[in-house]
Amino acid sequence: MTDFPRSLPAFERRFPDEATCAEWLLERRWGSGFACPGCGHDGYWRLGRKVLTLQCKACRRETSVTAGTVMHRSHLPLKVWFTAAWLVATHKNGMSARQLGLQLGLGSYKSAWLLLRKLRAAMVDPDRSPLGGLVEVDETSLPFRAGDAPSGPRPGRSHEGKLLLAGAVEIRGKGPGRARLAVIKDYSAAALGAFVAGNVADGGTVVSDGWSGYRNLKEVKHDPKVIGETPAHLVPPWIHRIFANAKRWALGVYHGLRAEHLQAYLDEFVFRFNRRRSPQAAFARLLGLATAIGPHPYAAIVAAGLKG
Repeated sequence: MTDFPRSLPAFERRFPDEATCAEWLLERRWGSGFACPGCGHDGYWRLGRKVLTLQCKACRRETSVTAGTVMHRSHLPLKVWFTAAWLVATHKNGMSARQLGLQLGLGSYKSAWLLLRKLRAAMVDPDRSPLGGLVEVDETSLPFRAGDAPSGPRPGRSHEGKLLLAGAVEIRGKGPGRARLAVIKDYSAAALGAFVAGNVADGGTVVSDGWSGYRNLKEVKHDPKVIGETPAHLVPPWIHRIFANAKRWALGVYHGLRAEHLQAYLDEFVFRFNRRRSPQAAFARLLGLATAIGPHPYAAIVAAGLKG
């Protein structure tokens, strides 16, 4: 499919200029017919603006192809957005904001960081379905990145100086399917129960290592595999492998992670893992989600990171 360029030269041929990028967005957003956000009318004129803009024939409201998307009111050209999405989606391990800025020739680190952060926000499909069937669930911790002190005291000695997260992965045949990772406050039944409830479909079977935090799970079947003398990475095996891969990825690409914006980094890892066999298709998926999730202004992104 032409929307999935498999090399940089192929990408350049598919999206050579602003007009081509704008037409792709127009088709992605309103391929089945335009509907004015103000009055719902389907008639429009095209206006000669810097970014392709449609004007409703009924109420005269103007709507650009980027309005209401993650690219809303961006000062960067569409070609830069598309190139960034292709680089981020197809790069095997991802890249830091500094690397992305150098690749795109951006003048400031802030511009590159904000662009990458908005693309990470588009990596989570708000309509994604929960994991189903047989699902391995476990929890782990990451050390703080060097120089980043814990934000405050945490209950339990094992929590001190660590970032806590929960993970889940579908088991499809003999291997892993889709995965989920999420930041948690502690290893309590409340925190782990909320993670399972938010990520595993009702009626699924949760396989855990027997930790007491999973004892009172609701709406799912629970199959605890008490470890005892068994090495932890053997029960359950696939979620442990995902944890190990995520830790190596965090160290290799970002030299460790900080508590701030941690969930966004986990979302990026999950996006890559779930599309590990089709990185080219991930490019179109990433841009498609970028048109659907809504604006993410800088102040809101920073505020969300501080809360996290």
